[in-house]
Amino acid sequence: MTLTQLGTFVLVARLGSVKAAADALGVSEPAVSQALSALRQQFDDQLIVRAGSVMQLTPAGGRLLPLASKLVSLGADAQAAVRSGLGAPEELRVIASSTIIEFVVPPLLEAFTKGRITDTSAGVAASGELPVLVGNRFADVAIGPNLANDPGVELVSEPVFRTQLVVAGPPGGPPKQWNWLVGPSGTDPGSDCGRLLRKMKVEDHRIRVYPSQTAAWAAAADGAGVAPAPAHLVCAQVRRGELRILPTWATPAETTWYATTLMPERRSPAAEAFLHFLTGATALRVMREPGSGLPPSRFRPPVYVTLWS
Repeated sequence: MTLTQLGTFVLVARLGSVKAAADALGVSEPAVSQALSALRQQFDDQLIVRAGSVMQLTPAGGRLLPLASKLVSLGADAQAAVRSGLGAPEELRVIASSTIIEFVVPPLLEAFTKGRITDTSAGVAASGELPVLVGNRFADVAIGPNLANDPGVELVSEPVFRTQLVVAGPPGGPPKQWNWLVGPSGTDPGSDCGRLLRKMKVEDHRIRVYPSQTAAWAAAADGAGVAPAPAHLVCAQVRRGELRILPTWATPAETTWYATTLMPERRSPAAEAFLHFLTGATALRVMREPGSGLPPSRFRPPVYVTLWS
């Protein structure tokens, strides 16, 4: 029995599928199944089984889950302690929706690490995965919706940025067909974009998913449809006349980004420092005007992916 096997079991149980756990860990589904198989042999119990379309814990699996979560958390503490003892840089792992990762997180981490030695990494995760990954120490900070009310884990969510969600279209006015052009976050029902599409009752056949938000906005500028967008991220294209804000009955809509971490007594020093940084003027300026973000060639399109194991 290893911490990797226990962590895999925790993710399958919390996320509800082998595929979701594999995507979150950045490994193959057979690798997840192999880790589960080793635990099943160790405990001589199935631990978690498929019941229709969902995964269900056995009685033994239900008893193991909270203990496994604690062991995985202790393992993260041990790793951090050893890194500190060896004089290794602090580690900071940030997760967010694809849009925030594409535009905001890289310049935020660049500004945060200026003048300090910190190993940083960033990963994309769906809204439902964010509390699981932070709560079980697979990530240190999540930027996105308010997660503090999640019943499964004790988390702290602090507002760090307020913006408006708008609908952008071609400069000549509304397109002939209102196809809705979205980046990967548009497939996440818990994202700002996903909630807007659901609120406006947009049918699936009218949604087109692009590998990045930049690509979706470029298609909207070419007249292929309309694209939801945080207002401050498309203001440059609007000023240049490449896009036009189209009013709808549901937009502009106020929205807030939150930074979510563990409770103060459990979070890492790097997470504490980054949270403090996010409330300062430098981070606010970066989030308001993040620049061009990542080029599409460097952006990882799947929404259910993190970049570490």
